This record gives sequence, C-alpha cells and structure tokens, in this order.
Amino acid sequence: MQFNLFNGLLGLILFALDVWAIASVINSNAERGSKIIWVIVIAILPFVGLIAWWLMGPKANYQGRV
Repeated sequence: MQFNLFNGLLGLILFALDVWAIASVINSNAERGSKIIWVIVIAILPFVGLIAWWLMGPKANYQGRV
C-alpha cells in the first residue's frame, strides 16, 4: 500500500510541476509557435519535457513588484 501512495505522490508532484512549466511557457516572451511546441512537448512527455524545458525552454517574464 505504501508503494502505491509514494507513486501517487510522485505523480501529483510531477503534474504540478508540469502545470507550472506550461504556465511559465505561456507567460514567456517567446513566439506563438515556440510556445505551442513547448506546451505539446511538456504535455506529451511530462518528465522529459519538464527537464528539457528547464534546460532549454523560454523563461517567464513576471511583471510583479519587487
């Protein structure tokens, strides 16, 4: 039972990180085509796409107060 709970927790964490990565791609200054490709890669290959985005993808531009 504990092994299934551990896998579920890892899956939930991966899902949350993927949602965060997709939101960051959408908020970036990259061109529309590039954004679409990154979102597809992250959605289809969650773990590999997340790592690829972290290493090579567009970064978000947040316009918040500092």
